[in-house]
Amino acid sequence: MYEYAIAWEWLAFAARWFHVITAIAWIGSSFYFIALDLGLVKRPHLPPGAYGEEWQVHGGGFYHVQKYLVAPAQMPEHLTWFKYESYFTWISGFLMLCIVYYGGADLFLIDRHVLDISPPVAILISLASLALGWVVYDLLCKSPLGRNTWGLMAVLYVVLVFMAWGYTQLFTGRAAFLHLGAFTATIMSANVFMIIIPNQKIVVADLIAGRVPDPKYGQVAKQRSLHNNYLTLPVIFFMLSNHYPLSFGTQFNGVIAALVFLMGVTIRHWFNTTHARKGRPTWTWIVTVILFILIMWLSTVPKLLTGETDAAAVAPAFQQFAGDPHFPAVKQLVSTRCSMCHAAEPVYEGIVRPPNGVMLENDAEIAARAREIYIQAGRSHAMPPGNITDITPDERKLLVTWFESAVEGKKQ
Repeated sequence: MYEYAIAWEWLAFAARWFHVITAIAWIGSSFYFIALDLGLVKRPHLPPGAYGEEWQVHGGGFYHVQKYLVAPAQMPEHLTWFKYESYFTWISGFLMLCIVYYGGADLFLIDRHVLDISPPVAILISLASLALGWVVYDLLCKSPLGRNTWGLMAVLYVVLVFMAWGYTQLFTGRAAFLHLGAFTATIMSANVFMIIIPNQKIVVADLIAGRVPDPKYGQVAKQRSLHNNYLTLPVIFFMLSNHYPLSFGTQFNGVIAALVFLMGVTIRHWFNTTHARKGRPTWTWIVTVILFILIMWLSTVPKLLTGETDAAAVAPAFQQFAGDPHFPAVKQLVSTRCSMCHAAEPVYEGIVRPPNGVMLENDAEIAARAREIYIQAGRSHAMPPGNITDITPDERKLLVTWFESAVEGKKQ
């Protein structure tokens, strides 16, 4: 049913929107509390047990915030928890992973030039890697190494670099970067769900019972929160990277991923140092710019992008869509309206790489992208951008007829 393609597209849109909304909420609260924590000032008039305070102005009013390093003397009447932003960010992100990469594994997850595996095997590898990542990370944090915050972060960086290399040996470049984001985000959300919130609940239970809470719970939670703070920006980069094939679609995508993690650290270090009133280390921005230029260079060293499709991977799509009687006319239409940009060597002025790594130069590539062509240029006017190639309404109808005819033909 061709209606399925439209419904699936809207489902993906809804999941992505939900993901963005919850991610904004989580990142916003995370960045705020890290900045607040670093900006606390110790003053002699603070109540017993208070670690520091800060005055802030926002929205036409003043806020007076105090932090208790362990807990106040008694349980507050009203207590706001910050946890659901994290949970729903991960849930919506995993939903996106299922819709786009598991549902379209042959096209978006598997690159048979990299590793020739079936969709079920690829999905199992994906799921196992996310679970294993949390287990390894948690064991490292709970090991003796966990007592050395910066030593632990150095080891974690090595683990992330290894995963960057590993994912590029398993999946398409696009999926590798997305999985790096999912791998890191799983650790971050599990930190909240498995460590930070449970530790805070133990402290609350002690307060209610009249016991003095153990400070170790707050110390562990703070360490995990610090990790989340430094991992946030790389996750955002990887989640946005699928729109920029020059980041994921090169021979050096694993190296690029490793440098992205470093950029996240340098950027956050500037903000954290500034919030802590320890100066403004401009060297971090110089390093960040150098790293970004290096990434740009690595992305253009290879002449060609690695690509996302394989003739073997799209054989079923080829038989279905290239075998439809409307295909010859569609191929001619795509050649005249689309391939000036969607080619290995685009001829349209200002386009030096095929947008999103999509190439439509032969039968297999056109058949593999049938659904995207149908949605982007048939059912909607998203492509060509601004209708720069003057595609006509009748031509859009042809694309719709072709796709729906091929889908209906497969059912018969």
